[in-house]
Amino acid sequence: NEETGTRISMEYKRRLVEKQIELKMQYSGGVVIEGAKWVGKSTTASMFASTVVKLQDPIEKKKYQTLATISRTEILKGDKPILFDEWQEVPELWDFIRLDVDVQNTKGAYILTGSTSKKDVKTAHSGTGRINRVYMRPMSLYESGESNGTVSLREMFNSPAMAPSESQVSIDDIAYMICRGGWPGSLDIAKDVQLEVPKDLLNSNINVEIESTDGKKRDKEKIRRIIQSYARNISTLASETTIYKDQENGDGIDIKTFETYMNALRRLFVVEDVPPWSQQIRSSSRLRKSNKKQFVDSSIAIAALGLSPEKLKQDFATFGFLFESIATRDIRVYAEAIGGNVYYYSDSTGLEVDLIVELEDGSWGGIEVKLGENEVDKASKNLLKLASISVKKPSFLMILTNTQMAYQRQDGVYVVPLGCMKD
Repeated sequence: NEETGTRISMEYKRRLVEKQIELKMQYSGGVVIEGAKWVGKSTTASMFASTVVKLQDPIEKKKYQTLATISRTEILKGDKPILFDEWQEVPELWDFIRLDVDVQNTKGAYILTGSTSKKDVKTAHSGTGRINRVYMRPMSLYESGESNGTVSLREMFNSPAMAPSESQVSIDDIAYMICRGGWPGSLDIAKDVQLEVPKDLLNSNINVEIESTDGKKRDKEKIRRIIQSYARNISTLASETTIYKDQENGDGIDIKTFETYMNALRRLFVVEDVPPWSQQIRSSSRLRKSNKKQFVDSSIAIAALGLSPEKLKQDFATFGFLFESIATRDIRVYAEAIGGNVYYYSDSTGLEVDLIVELEDGSWGGIEVKLGENEVDKASKNLLKLASISVKKPSFLMILTNTQMAYQRQDGVYVVPLGCMKD
């Protein structure tokens, strides 16, 4: 786009979050797109903008910092919608935009992108009702073109009858995809260097980005150990105490410092746990209240542990936990595209279901994540048990796998390869 000075790759792949952005621009003066570094926020946001201001450019940053002390009119000058990329570099923009929206009563006039949670940036006003949030995740396999999309999560809620279909994603493919991650920039480079992207992303977060959350210096080696501990406990219900003790290694940090490090990783959208489901259950069992440990993308754990597709295939226990991680990422993308949220279920009787997708009307579906066919029968029993004790019956029960065929079992449970899923 020569007019805006934005270069959009000819290989741009459509993102499911675009529909959320379009919707919010219809009733919001501004839309802030948040998410981890390198998920494609700037590229996608640029498609909606007539003017693009890149505040990560030192010259632009200095210019707008100066304008912020001089004139609200000048700082917001340009054809609408205006994109302020990495807006938190000039935090005054938030309040200027809020005031302008109040005065002009415009809709869809501003787009903001940021890789740090807004709650850590000082602003005078919350922006409630004027600036609304969209969260952008790494790419799902459907967005990257690697899932054929023959099974729709939306349709599983609306009309769960499903015709058999076949995935083309092999065990070698999924091992590679787990290690590569859903970073859109890696799709345009040679395959033999794609696996370097998550390593650089991890190092950037440790060495540079984590200090941007609050300006405080942190011990980089200790941050790395915390991330490695988190990676060793990925897709489990390990407690924060377990993570803390695991990372100590003879030269640990006190628990309060550990908590500040963890909060910084959450503010950077690196760590993103799965919360417990709390729907009413006809059972005297107690529900687990801790979060399931998860990263925003499986490749972060791979980079932290120094794994590769070959190493992953030699350790199927670890492979299984990381398959749940990539499945969680994709199901979150698909669920949010249809207005849903993702949880897990676990109670004191030992009953566990890996993922619960719940829509705003309370309808829900249960998903067990299994890499292969060997645990499908056990997974089906867990799903049916949860359905039997739930006050509200599920819309569907599914076992998400990396097998080839999507089909419905005689007990009504669906078996679906991750390589067949879409929103």
